[in-house]
Amino acid sequence: MVKKSEYRNWGGVIALGLIWGGTFMVVAMALEGYGPLTVATSRTTLGAVTLLIMMWITKRKIPTGGRNLWRSIIVIGILSTALPFMLLSWGQQFVSSAFAGLSMAAIPLMVLPLAHFFSDEPLNLRRFVGVLVGFSGALVLIGPGLVQLGKGTEPLAQLACIGAALCFACASIFTRRCPPIDPVVLSALSLVVGSIALLPLMLLVEGLPSWHGSIPSTAIILLGLVPTAFATLLRVSIIRSAGSVFMTLVNYQVPIWSMVFGSWILSEALPLRFYIALAMILVGLAISQWFSLRKLLIGR
Repeated sequence: MVKKSEYRNWGGVIALGLIWGGTFMVVAMALEGYGPLTVATSRTTLGAVTLLIMMWITKRKIPTGGRNLWRSIIVIGILSTALPFMLLSWGQQFVSSAFAGLSMAAIPLMVLPLAHFFSDEPLNLRRFVGVLVGFSGALVLIGPGLVQLGKGTEPLAQLACIGAALCFACASIFTRRCPPIDPVVLSALSLVVGSIALLPLMLLVEGLPSWHGSIPSTAIILLGLVPTAFATLLRVSIIRSAGSVFMTLVNYQVPIWSMVFGSWILSEALPLRFYIALAMILVGLAISQWFSLRKLLIGR
């Protein structure tokens, strides 16, 4: 008999896939009225305020750890919020939301070689093959852009999206090596760091934002509250209940939902290479995480 907690975990993972897969569509909507720095800064600041309020409600304390902890928080904040949010917002001015979502599918594949050199997870032959297959899919995705480097903005925007994925992957390694800290507190303080880094840059380049129509403004508010704040809390809840391996199921959903929402809601064109890249990246993920997936899905 399936327990209620298992239903909640599966529902939570599906919800996270929908939320994070739809984020790129919402960013595209926000960019219709605001500059990329304003979108990135508003998202980060709203998320930070929301999680700080949650910390206060749940009586979580700001850590009093040493330099190593605060150095980790600052690095994680830059790599997981400020830099990738800025790169994605800028890049999505020139590439589709589906492309941005597909780029994020490469994050777990980037983590594997990084973890081999900078963490305690060696890259065995199976994982290496999975990484090769997945990165081949990423090359299919950005191949035309690489050929056209120096000929317009779109190739640079594609590289910005891939760069954002690399930032998230590096942030994952630093998070694993971070001294012990409550994950909600870490998420909140990371967003605070990102907000502090982005706010002066936004004010200098784009100025103080104002209301620019219901759709872009609502999109910015949603970005801060749902994929940035609420999804963080949901992620923590699922990991505590079902484990981090179960959370890997989200990686398979995000690129699919980003393509669905981009095509269905924004009427974006989906070239054949998008489908080829998606298939190769998902196969690479499956190969690299085969034993974890088999144990998760069939129990052995």
